[in-house]
Amino acid sequence: MESTMKTHQLLVFSVVLSIAIAASSSSIAQQVIEYEAPRTEYGQPDLQGVWNFSSNIPMQRNRRFGEQEFLTAEEVEAERARVETAAAAAEAAAATLVVDPDAPPAGDNPGGYNDFWFESAGIGDLVRTSHIVYPKDGRVPKAVEGAQRQYGGLGLDIP
Repeated sequence: MESTMKTHQLLVFSVVLSIAIAASSSSIAQQVIEYEAPRTEYGQPDLQGVWNFSSNIPMQRNRRFGEQEFLTAEEVEAERARVETAAAAAEAAAATLVVDPDAPPAGDNPGGYNDFWFESAGIGDLVRTSHIVYPKDGRVPKAVEGAQRQYGGLGLDIP
């Protein structure tokens, strides 16, 4: 009698558990909503916002690299060391500045006021020598004679 009762309890428990799992999986399936990217009023993807394009790669390739598109492993390590040395030098220089004589000691210094504007990207293992990939020398091509130039930002740019 006791084994029949245990078997009956196990059967009831299994049925209740199966029903609970089926009910929860159907409610979860109903909650899945297809994501649709926001669009502008013109139907184009809405890309408004803050985008981070930090990069330690120069726009134009240094002439010493010629047509070398990527840094070698040794050059990557040297670049990492150079960045660390420059960061340490900048931190040391910032620590020597005394703008406010009543400021806390240098050990409590959170950094310069505008340091948060300076951001550099991490250096991976595959590093380009420039953002420009064509022409092969990675440099801005010379202007074609007769082509119009557009200036802006550094002088008069209003016709």
